Amino acid sequence: MRNLLPLFVALPLAGAFLIPLLTKIKNWLGVLVANIITAALFGLALLTITETFWGKILICRLGGHQPPFGIILAVDALSALLVFLVATIGLTATIFSIRYLESFTGWGKFYSLLMLLLAGMNGISLTGDLFNLFVFLEISAIASYALVSFGLKAEGLEASFKYMVLGEIAGLSILLGIALLYAKTGTLNMADLAQTIALLPQSGIFWFIIFLFLFGFMTKAAVIPFHFWLPDAYQNAPIPIATILAGVFGKVAGIYALSRIIFNIFNLSRATNPQFFNLILFLGICSLILGGFFALNQSDYKRLLAYSSISAIGYIFVGLGLGNFWGVSGAVFFIFAHALTKGLLFLTAGSVENTFGLSSLDGLVNWEKRLPVTGLSFNIGLLSLSGIPPFPGFFAKLFIILGALVADQYVVAIICALFSTLTLAYLLKVWRGMVSRSEEENRLMEPATMRLAMLLLVIFLIAAGIGFQPVLNWLVEPAANALLGGITYAQIILGG
Repeated sequence: MRNLLPLFVALPLAGAFLIPLLTKIKNWLGVLVANIITAALFGLALLTITETFWGKILICRLGGHQPPFGIILAVDALSALLVFLVATIGLTATIFSIRYLESFTGWGKFYSLLMLLLAGMNGISLTGDLFNLFVFLEISAIASYALVSFGLKAEGLEASFKYMVLGEIAGLSILLGIALLYAKTGTLNMADLAQTIALLPQSGIFWFIIFLFLFGFMTKAAVIPFHFWLPDAYQNAPIPIATILAGVFGKVAGIYALSRIIFNIFNLSRATNPQFFNLILFLGICSLILGGFFALNQSDYKRLLAYSSISAIGYIFVGLGLGNFWGVSGAVFFIFAHALTKGLLFLTAGSVENTFGLSSLDGLVNWEKRLPVTGLSFNIGLLSLSGIPPFPGFFAKLFIILGALVADQYVVAIICALFSTLTLAYLLKVWRGMVSRSEEENRLMEPATMRLAMLLLVIFLIAAGIGFQPVLNWLVEPAANALLGGITYAQIILGG
C-alpha cells in the first residue's frame, strides 16, 4: 500500500493536465475523467484506512532515499482520516457538479482547478516535509482563489480578491516560520525537526515561530478574529467548491497542519504549556459563540452556513485547546462529522439554488415537498449539526464536553452544550421555509446526479451515527492518539 501513496497526488495532477485537453474534444470526457479520478481516490482512501487503524504508519520514501535527507510521504491514522474525507467530499462534489455546471462555461478549467485543489489537500495530509507542506498549501490555495471567482460575478471577484489577500498574508507568515525554523535547526523533515526541537530550549524565537504558524493556519481555518474572508467566499463560490471549502479545505489547510505542528513537531501539551493551550481554547470559544450569533442573523442560506462553519471550527479548537484525550478525540470526531454534515448542507443549498434560482430564506417556501431528497438531506444535516443523537455530531460534541469536564473546565462544558441549541435555532430558520404553507405545491425533482451526491452523504451520516463505536475505535481514537503521541510519530518514521 505504501507504494500507492504518491497516487493521491499524482492522479489529480494528471487529471488537471488532461481534463482541459479532453473537454476540447467533448465536455463529457473531462467530466467523466474527473469523476473517475475522485472515485479512484475514494477507493485508495478506504484501503489506506484499513492499513492504519491499528496504529501502523505507512511510509513511502520517494527515490528510495532515507529520511531526513529524502522526501517522504507518511500516513498515520490522522492522515488517513483526512484523505478519506477529502476523497469523500471530492467525489460527491464532482458528482453534484455534473448538472450544476450546465449554466457555466469553461468546464475544463473548472475541473482542472478542482483537481489541483484535491492534489494540494492530499499533499498536505501526506507529506513528511514542512516545505513541501507549504508548496501543497499554496497549490490548493491558488486553485481555491480561482474557483471562488469562477462565476465571474462582481461579488465573486471581490470575495476571491479578499480571500486571496488574507490567504497570502497567512501564507507569508507560514513561510517565514518555516524559514526561521530551518535557520534554527538545519532541517525541514517533520520527524527530524521533532527530534531536533526536543533538544532545544523554549526560547523567544521558539515561541515567535509557533505564533507565526498559529496566525497563518488559524487564518486558513477562519478562526475568529481571522475569519473575514470566509463568509463572502463561501457565499459566492460555486456550490461544489463551497462544499469542499466548508467540508474539508479549512480542516486540512488549517486545523490538520497546525495540529501536526503543535503536537507532533513541537511536542507541546497542556501539561507543560497550559497558557498556550488556554489561548487556543479562548479563540475556539470566541469562534463558537460569535460564529453562532452571526449565523442567527443571516437571511441568506449559504451565508448562514458560512458563519455556521466558523462556529463549528470553534468547537474543534475548543477540543484541541483542552488538550486531553476526550477533548482531542472530540475535535477529531468533529472534523469527521462536520465534514460530512456541512458538505451535505451545502449540497442542499446548491439544489435549492439550482431549482429556484435564489438562496434568500425569505423567498424559499414549501421546498421540502417540492424537493423531497433535498428536504430529507437537510433534515439529516440539521439533526447532525445540532448534536441530536444518534447522529455523529452528537458524539463529537459529547466528547468535547466530556473533555471539558475532565479538565475541570465547567464553564466551557456549559457553553458547548448551550450553543448546540443556538445551532438548532438558526437552522430552524431554514426549516421554517421548508414547511411553510404555499399554494405552489407542484412537486419537482432534483437532477439524478444531485440526488446521488446528497444521498451518498446521507448514507455516510446515518451509518456513522448508528455505527459510532466502530467509527470511534477505527478512525477517531487512532487519529487522536497520533496527535497525543507527540514525537512518537517522529521516532516511528526515523526508525527510533
